[in-house]
Amino acid sequence: MTAGRRRFITFEGGEGAGKSTQVDRLAARLRARGQEVVTTREPGGSPTAEKFRNIVLSGQAKQFGAFAETTLFAAARLDHLRETIEPALRRGAWVICDRFMDSTRAYQGALGKIKPGVMRALEFVTVGDTVPGLTLLLDLPPEDGLKRAAKRGMGRRADRFESEDIDYHRSLRRAFLDIAAEEPKRIHTIDAQKSPDEVAQAVWDDVAKTFALEKSRV
Repeated sequence: MTAGRRRFITFEGGEGAGKSTQVDRLAARLRARGQEVVTTREPGGSPTAEKFRNIVLSGQAKQFGAFAETTLFAAARLDHLRETIEPALRRGAWVICDRFMDSTRAYQGALGKIKPGVMRALEFVTVGDTVPGLTLLLDLPPEDGLKRAAKRGMGRRADRFESEDIDYHRSLRRAFLDIAAEEPKRIHTIDAQKSPDEVAQAVWDDVAKTFALEKSRV
């Protein structure tokens, strides 16, 4: 592993980008190499944080505005880090997370118009120096992502964010790409319009290069 690179990988992107699928596939590939891998998600990832997840995704917090949602996410993230992520990293496990701080930057920061200073202060308190070693942004047009999300959720009510209009999701995509442009060393963008197999291979190639893994071992 490259010196200084934390074994903490996050996946970001809009609705239906395939994050959960690629989290599972990357985890399986690392486990096949004999590695301990913890997969997790946000909001959620610990018992207390999962309670916050239900509140946010059900839309109960929307009426109180973006700042209220942001503070709920921060509280959930603090517990998630303490209970799940940090213990795993300390024992040398890989941690792969479906969404993390960049989602808060995009959804509540850029789209919710929470001031950057407020976002930085909350990140300082919650994340501290536990910044991902690599973030993979799965990018695709929101029209395609929402179709995938609708198909995946057949019979299930759309959550707080899936139910927003197409202009919201177009703005969300731009926000993620802007965030990636600001931190190109940590955030790498992958074309999620390709097949799941092609995306999985692109993910693996990026992880192997970033963490200096031996490609001969699968």
